Amino acid sequence: MYCKYIKRILDVILALILFPFSVLLFLFTAPAIVLDDPGPVFYRGKRLGKRGRIFKMYKFRSMKVGAPDLRNEDGTTFNSEEDVRVTKIGKILRKTSLDEVPQILNILKGEMSFIGPRPDLPDAVHLYTRKTRQKLKVLPGITGYSQAYYRNASTLEQRFSGDVYYAQNLSFFLDLRIMFQTIKVVFMKENVYRNKGETNETDKRCV
Repeated sequence: MYCKYIKRILDVILALILFPFSVLLFLFTAPAIVLDDPGPVFYRGKRLGKRGRIFKMYKFRSMKVGAPDLRNEDGTTFNSEEDVRVTKIGKILRKTSLDEVPQILNILKGEMSFIGPRPDLPDAVHLYTRKTRQKLKVLPGITGYSQAYYRNASTLEQRFSGDVYYAQNLSFFLDLRIMFQTIKVVFMKENVYRNKGETNETDKRCV
């Protein structure tokens, strides 16, 4: 009952409650993003959704226009406090996770949930095993098991393991646990970066 109906109802109710806040945030954030680095306010990236359907996920843009996509050896996104691809306002948005707020629109469209596995890029599907594909049985989320406990510091293996665990054990109490743990790591500013103190030569050419 919870997985099939109640979770979606709670998502919509919470999204509608938070929507006025997201509009207010936009009014302050949009000019700051454009003044810091002229370009679009939003980043819209293709992601894998439930049952493997591709959708466009919204975020406040935190990187400079034209910044390259850098990955770690395991395929996870390169992220570092010294990453010169990230704008000044982008660093603030990432540390506070406010860059994820526009995904409320994805929730209202039925493409995402507040809690679920973080959606992967479409090209990540070739990394999936039979077991890993179980994450596609549920809606992707703004936060999930791996983000709550590792945030951005997780390896690809840790993230996939957490995603599968969530898909297999989805319940109201697990969602509640993830929600409170997420609030904790965001306020404590834990595990914001995986590549601590690292930069990249490619980054320097993008300033």
